[in-house]
Amino acid sequence: MATCATLTLPLPDAQATARLGARLAPLLGRADVLLLEGAIGAGKTHFARALILARLAAVGRREDVPSPTFTLVQTYEAGDLEVWHADLYRLTRPDEIAELGLEEAFDSALCLVEWPDRMADLAPDTALRLSFRPDAGEGRVVTLTGPESRWAPVLARLANG
Repeated sequence: MATCATLTLPLPDAQATARLGARLAPLLGRADVLLLEGAIGAGKTHFARALILARLAAVGRREDVPSPTFTLVQTYEAGDLEVWHADLYRLTRPDEIAELGLEEAFDSALCLVEWPDRMADLAPDTALRLSFRPDAGEGRVVTLTGPESRWAPVLARLANG
């Protein structure tokens, strides 16, 4: 089993969550998969929206970024990078993942997946897991964990501001 890199960050408010998404956005590319975990209202969609908006802004695009709760998947063209945002909350079986085309997207797009527990063992081994949990007041804490070979440099940059 690969050694994991881990970073835990406080997110005292919604703006901090959005800043994390914007800071992480330029460090990601094709075949990167982010697994976004946490209870309803933990900040997963807010984080994903900020990350996607930052990628779009980097190529001069502005677009509405709705939650994919009912569509299951929203896709965006950010220059030569396709970004997939999936919300698997409504899925009942892992085999429904195949119908979405998500497994193919893991190899060619930047993928943000909310409720990754619905995928069973279909999540890529190279994925970065972001676990959001409540903290004091309206704050959150996020723990980022992924294979050290891919994610240690990224987490070091986030840790160093």
